[in-house]
Amino acid sequence: MPNRGRNEALIGVGIAVGAAALALGSRYLARRAHRVTEDGLVDWRRVEQIAVSRLRQAPGGLSEVELMASGRAYESAMSRVVPLLEERLGLPLPGVVERHGVVSREEWARANIATFQQLISHIEPYVGGSTSDRGFASGVAKMTNRVLTTQQVGFLLGYLGTRVLGQYDIALLSAEAEPGKLLFVEENIKATAATLGVPLDDFRIWIALHETTHAYEFEANNWLRPYLRDHLERQVKGMLDEAKSIQAEGLGALFRRLRESTDNPLLGFLGPEQRKLFDETQRVMSILEGFSDWVMDEVGAELLPNVDLIRERFDARRNQRRGTVDRLIARLTGLDLKLEQYKRGEKFVAGVAAAGGRDAVKLIWAGPENLPSEEEFADPQRWLQRVSAHSFAASA
Repeated sequence: MPNRGRNEALIGVGIAVGAAALALGSRYLARRAHRVTEDGLVDWRRVEQIAVSRLRQAPGGLSEVELMASGRAYESAMSRVVPLLEERLGLPLPGVVERHGVVSREEWARANIATFQQLISHIEPYVGGSTSDRGFASGVAKMTNRVLTTQQVGFLLGYLGTRVLGQYDIALLSAEAEPGKLLFVEENIKATAATLGVPLDDFRIWIALHETTHAYEFEANNWLRPYLRDHLERQVKGMLDEAKSIQAEGLGALFRRLRESTDNPLLGFLGPEQRKLFDETQRVMSILEGFSDWVMDEVGAELLPNVDLIRERFDARRNQRRGTVDRLIARLTGLDLKLEQYKRGEKFVAGVAAAGGRDAVKLIWAGPENLPSEEEFADPQRWLQRVSAHSFAASA
């Protein structure tokens, strides 16, 4: 029996040591969880690592020398695009020629991390929780959220970085109203031109025209950036308030909302006021994209003899059937709504131009009061009647 007593003693010691280790481990994990969450909702260094790792594996990568060499082609494209746009739109675009750059996919991702940081910084005050809430379970849950959010943001940047061709980089949520910069993602532009079977230099000019038109939209209309910033900030806060409400109501409320949001799952987190803001923002984004497409058709013919071919093949690329993963990501992120924006926006702008000419198109940008309602968006002539009457009364 002495061995049995010794074994029991060893078991007791083992249990005690195990309990002590568990206690120490729990304290360490809890401290680490709270220390991690104090650093923010996202580990931005890890986001960059995830995105860059994915983008480096994408086919069609270019060396720094190749990227720098392509810069001359964009300088030439901008020197042709900007004067023609200024003449057609009747407003100067100072500085846009100088504020453009050719970037790699990785550089595009790094530039956009700053944009994501601004957005997340607006969210963090609403999801950070109370400073007194420092329990073990709470700390681990926050650490888990940080890991998951970091993975999701990194994956999204890596995914988009293989698809974005050009971007007018503008910090909507920045306190400083600094002018944006045109970014051309040469690796994606070169790959897409080859896929479409169109000359690379012509495609570069076409993309430059599209992005420079976006620069015009923001820089020539000083009400636009504050309008979108206000809507975005209110939407973010409203969505978080709705998410907290759903959490309090339980999973049943979440599933019910998701079933009701047949157009996009994200809309399940929007209450009536946030849905109104969302719809208004979508119409503005549709006009931004539609106006750019309309200008490309109007001005593109003077720059490129094969503009119709480029447009036809590019539209076919936009509308092509995507894989399951692409469709899922587009649905969850709202990218599928962007495709609809191009169509609806261009139809509205073209309808305004057909009804009232270029002078009528200029009225779109007169101010937020001239933005169309949902009914007017589907009936450009109805919109034109309202804003023309308002403009006449204001000048009388």
